[in-house]
Amino acid sequence: MTTTNAAGRRVRLAADPADFARLGLNPLSIAQFEDGLRTDPNRRGSYEWWYFDANLDDGAKLVVGFYTKNPATPGTRPAPFVNINLDLPDGRSFEKTFAADAEQFSASADSCDVRIGENYFSGDLQTYRVSASIENVTVNVTLSGTVPAWRPATGCEMFARNGVEKTFAWFVAVPNGRVDAKYSVDGLVKSASGVGYHDHNWGDAPMRELMHNWYWGRAQVGPYSLIAAHITAEKAYGYESLTTLHLARDGFVVADDGTKVAVTTDRIGIDAPTGKPVADALTFDYRAGPDRFTIAFKREQTLLRTRFIDVVPPAAKVLARLMRFDAAYLRFAGTLVLRRYLDDVLVEEYTETEALWELMYLGKTRLPVA
Repeated sequence: MTTTNAAGRRVRLAADPADFARLGLNPLSIAQFEDGLRTDPNRRGSYEWWYFDANLDDGAKLVVGFYTKNPATPGTRPAPFVNINLDLPDGRSFEKTFAADAEQFSASADSCDVRIGENYFSGDLQTYRVSASIENVTVNVTLSGTVPAWRPATGCEMFARNGVEKTFAWFVAVPNGRVDAKYSVDGLVKSASGVGYHDHNWGDAPMRELMHNWYWGRAQVGPYSLIAAHITAEKAYGYESLTTLHLARDGFVVADDGTKVAVTTDRIGIDAPTGKPVADALTFDYRAGPDRFTIAFKREQTLLRTRFIDVVPPAAKVLARLMRFDAAYLRFAGTLVLRRYLDDVLVEEYTETEALWELMYLGKTRLPVA
């Protein structure tokens, strides 16, 4: 079992008044431009993506991402692509990627309005529409927010080395919302509603240079919606950690200070296809005065495994192997239990049996200490 906390000297959440001023952000309100294009896609090292996921009431699970570049290996030119992951109630799973030319990408800097080929992702911090069609899979989604847009402080996580800070940014446009979806496989159209989520990430340096790995998950459990993330920095940054938590009850935020969270991973084993250590149990423990929340994920199924070496362009495979680039992405399903304590007395407990979370493993494999 390993336990970590959010403290760190080389990795920080940009939360000072000077950080807000530098970034042109208001600490008390959120503007539409924050979900617009935040990077120059032609700049080396920059990347950006807009992400959506949903649990549908027919049992399907849907994830859609729009990317300016591969965030693990961002070059100087845009290399846009759209990714769809669709898990059907009958057990079938589909992962589809559409790689576009740079000229097929456009995005507004004023609000979320992203287009890659005929696919689009647009919205106004309240209502979003996502439309994507790749090969035999098509999805059309409307997402209506039930929890206000949120970011942890400025949303920028800063990695300092040799006097230079690099950025990984995270903006949550819809922490929780209602989904109305139509999806089809081989022309067979299904309609469903459900619960969804949308966030937006960007940065100015390849993620693999800054971050070794992260766990991230979100869920609706009882009257609570939650987002939980735990990043471990790369070796150059001392493997220091940064934790983020957003917990809302009936649409009102009740906890969002990651410095008050301890993260525990347990029952760690090696996932054979990727070679990565994976925790069967992941717990976020928030304490503030008499209030305590524990959020416990229990892995029951691995929905998706992607080794990045398998998806990089053929021309880059030789270089990636020479660099011993063995990054992997895994998505899990299982049970989530949320407990609330007041003065160490359990006062609420809720269980979600269809929770989703992920492990992004960018660095060299670090085996757990026995």
